[in-house]
Order: sequence, then structure tokens, then C-alpha cells
Amino acid sequence: MTKRHGYALLSTLAALVVALSAVIYVTVAADDGTARSTLAGDRPHRDASAAPASTGTWVGSWSTAPVGGEPGTETNGLAGHSVRNVVHASTGGTGARVTLSNLYGQSPLTITHASLALAAGAGTPVATAETMRRLTFNGGTGVVIPPGGQVLSDAVRLTIPHDTDVLITTYSPTPSGPVTYHPHARQISYVAEGDATEDATGSPYTQQTPYWRYVSALDVLSNEADGTVVVFGDSITDGITSTVGADHRWTDVLAGRLRTAVQGGESLPRYGIVNEGISGNQVLADGLGRPAENQSGLGRFGRDALSRTNVKVVVIDLGINDILRNPKLADPDRITGGLRTLVRQAHARGLKVVGTTLMPFRGHRGWTPARDAVRERINAEIRGGGVYDAVVDFDRALRDPYDPRQLRPDYDSGDHLHPSDPGFRKMGETFDLRILTGAGQAQL
Repeated sequence: MTKRHGYALLSTLAALVVALSAVIYVTVAADDGTARSTLAGDRPHRDASAAPASTGTWVGSWSTAPVGGEPGTETNGLAGHSVRNVVHASTGGTGARVTLSNLYGQSPLTITHASLALAAGAGTPVATAETMRRLTFNGGTGVVIPPGGQVLSDAVRLTIPHDTDVLITTYSPTPSGPVTYHPHARQISYVAEGDATEDATGSPYTQQTPYWRYVSALDVLSNEADGTVVVFGDSITDGITSTVGADHRWTDVLAGRLRTAVQGGESLPRYGIVNEGISGNQVLADGLGRPAENQSGLGRFGRDALSRTNVKVVVIDLGINDILRNPKLADPDRITGGLRTLVRQAHARGLKVVGTTLMPFRGHRGWTPARDAVRERINAEIRGGGVYDAVVDFDRALRDPYDPRQLRPDYDSGDHLHPSDPGFRKMGETFDLRILTGAGQAQL
């Protein structure tokens, strides 16, 4: 063989390798979601043509904060059961990936089968059959999540419309100890005996649950959003008194308003909005246990806010439980100092921080004039610009004009602390969308 022919053969082989690599290799967005990417060839279990290969940005579409270990699951976990979590997408995309958490597990959590699908309707475990996708983890159908750990699934191709319910299902065959859960989901999810992970009919899912279990985030590869707003708060952000299954939390209202305004041509940032509220959460104090259940805002901020995908803005609505749950009179300077610490951590990541004033609670069993004075001092600091980059004044928006120490009656759920559905709607409507502009770039 002549040298010229040898070079030609080598060139032909090299071209063939490149061509094959182009078919097999897929570039995926970096975990921070900032890179543009192509999603293809992720081996969905069903029809691979259900969604075309697409470019976009990874953003958060839904998330929730792990709160603790579910009572009654200390020994066996949910071994031998399929858990079908129903979550609501705040923004749409053409690809998806899921985060599963074993934060409060005391032993490894073995997931042998997991899936993602669009719900066939509201309030149902029935999936739209052609959207069923088997989730993989580093290419394998199963994964073992160590105690205290979490795992991010591989991406799957699936068109997820915004404002739609998504079914995320896991199956664990072996005991795993306490189930990591979020108790106040305000959304009914489902459980089935045995491995019904890819069942689309929903018929095996005879058990209902008000909890989210194991799942903590849904990211989408989106062309309609460029980043994520993380709302970090307590039961008011959690939407504890909103109508179950109706997506009437104030964050749901905010997500809908922002999307509608952008679609209407307003010059506003395109963001997905995720909810990291925990009922009873405080800025300063942890709950009991190791790891601490209902971990303080200071303790969980890095995990639940700063580490979310492609975060651009953090909204903080915390502090009322530091006043209510302190057996002594809370120190407003300590509370605002804790809030400023959160803001400094966010600023170090190039993020904008929007804060809210604390709403009135006269009539609640924990109210006293002294506690209300602490709330007013904190609000004065917040309104004065000494805590956050921008402020949303929920206090003024929802208080009773005849007695500003209490919620307006139609905004009161009845416990004099948490809003009603109209109150949550008012909160979402009060938020000035323009303050979401000017966000820095997250470096995650």
C-alpha cells in the first residue's frame, strides 16, 4: 500500500468515526442550566419521536423542600410500593429531569424503577400513555441513594406544557428507613402495591396521600424560560390553607401572571417559578433530629435556594415563625440579621433578592401586642431598604384597613394567620413583576 493510499484510508476511517459519534453523542446543558444545549437520543422507554430534539435552557419548573422523615416509615420505608407524585409545571419544555432525595433516610434508598409522564387530567393518577418515559440514572434504570443524599436523573425527551400536572413515579423493593417527604403538598398523590411504575391506567393506585415523597425537583429544557425564581418561605409560601389540588398558592398566581405578561409582549424576564416553602419554618431555629427536621432558613438556604437549577432571583418570605414560636420575646435584630445573612449568601452568587413584609396575625392564638411590635420593627427595617434589594409589601396589601394588626376578613382563612384563596391571589397580584428584572447571573 502506498503512503498516499494509507493516508486516504485513515481519512476515511476518521470521517466514519466522526459520523458515528454525531449519531451517538449528545451534548446536554450544564447543571447550572446556563449553556445552550441539544437534547436527543436519551432512550425514552416509549415512542422516541414523541418530542423532537431541541435546544433550550435548563430551568426549574417545580420543586419542593424536604421537611423530614415520614412518621410510620422508620423501619420499612415504602418497600414494595410504587409512589406516584403529582407535581405542577410552572414552565414548559421539551425535555425533563428529576431530582430524588433521601435526605432523611437512615439507610440507602434503592430505586429500581422510576418514570415520568403527563397526567391525563387534574386530580388523577392516570397518565397520558404516549407520554410515559422510563427514567434512568447515569444510563441505568436503577439507582441507590445514600442516606442524606440526592440524585439527578438523566434527561428524557418529552414535551411538557406549562401549567400542567406531571406524574413522577418511583418504586423501591427493599426497606430504606424513613421516607423523605414534604407533608403539606396541597396536592393529592398516589400509592400502589407492587411495581406499577409505568402503568398508565392508574387503576393500581388505590391509596391517596397528601404528601410528596422522595421527589424534590422537576427541571425542564425550556425555550419559554431563561432562568428560575426560587420562593423561599414558610407555611404562607407553602400555601397550607389553599384549596387542595387547585394550585392556588400565591406562587402559582405569580407564575401565571408572569407567563401571561411575557406572552402579551411585556418586557419582563422569562422565568420558571419554584416553591421552597416549609410550614413552620424559621430563619434562625432548627427543628429536632439529626439531620434536623424543618431545618432553619439559614441551614437550608444553600440546598433549597442557591442550588436550584439556573436560579436568577430569590424571593424570601420568612420571619413570622421566629416571632410566634420563640418561648421568649423574639429579638427583631437577630431575625433581620439572619435575613441579611441569606441576602449576602445570595449576592455572593450574583443573585437578586426580593423580600416581603410580614403580614398581621391578630386573632391568632399566638398574638400579643409585644409580638406584634416585633413584627412592626422587622417590617420597618424591610421597608427602609436595609434588608433586601427590593420589597413586596404583603402586610399593606392584606391587612384590614379598619385594624391593621389583623388580616382583612375576606383574605383570612379563618385562623387569622394564613390567607384564604382570595388572600393568596391578592399576594400574587401584589407582586410587582418589574422587580424581577436586573437579576445577576448565578454561578452554580
